[in-house]
Amino acid sequence: MSDSGDMQKQSSASFTLEVSNKMGVHARPAAMIVRIASRHEGEVWVTKEAERVNAKSIMGIMMLAAAKGTELKFEVSGAEIENLKKEMTQLFASKFQDE
Repeated sequence: MSDSGDMQKQSSASFTLEVSNKMGVHARPAAMIVRIASRHEGEVWVTKEAERVNAKSIMGIMMLAAAKGTELKFEVSGAEIENLKKEMTQLFASKFQDE
C-alpha cells in the first residue's frame, strides 16, 4: 500500500513578502494574516530569520515582531496555493490598510 497518490495531490510552495507599513505587524495586521491563512485548508507557516510559526496563530504571528522592512517567508502546502499567495501579496501591498 502506498500513499503516493495522496502525495501527488499535495503541492507546496514558498514565497517571501516584505513588511512595508510603518508600524510593522502589530495586532490588526496579524489578525488579517491569520484570517487569510485560516481560510486555506493546508498548512501555512511563516518564517522570520530562524523563527518559524503557524500562520493560523495570531500569537505566533505577533511573536515574530516583524517591523517595517522585515522579510517574511511563507511556506504553504495543500490546494489553492496560488489563491493564498495572491491574497497575502495584496494584503502586504496594501500595507495592511494602515496608511
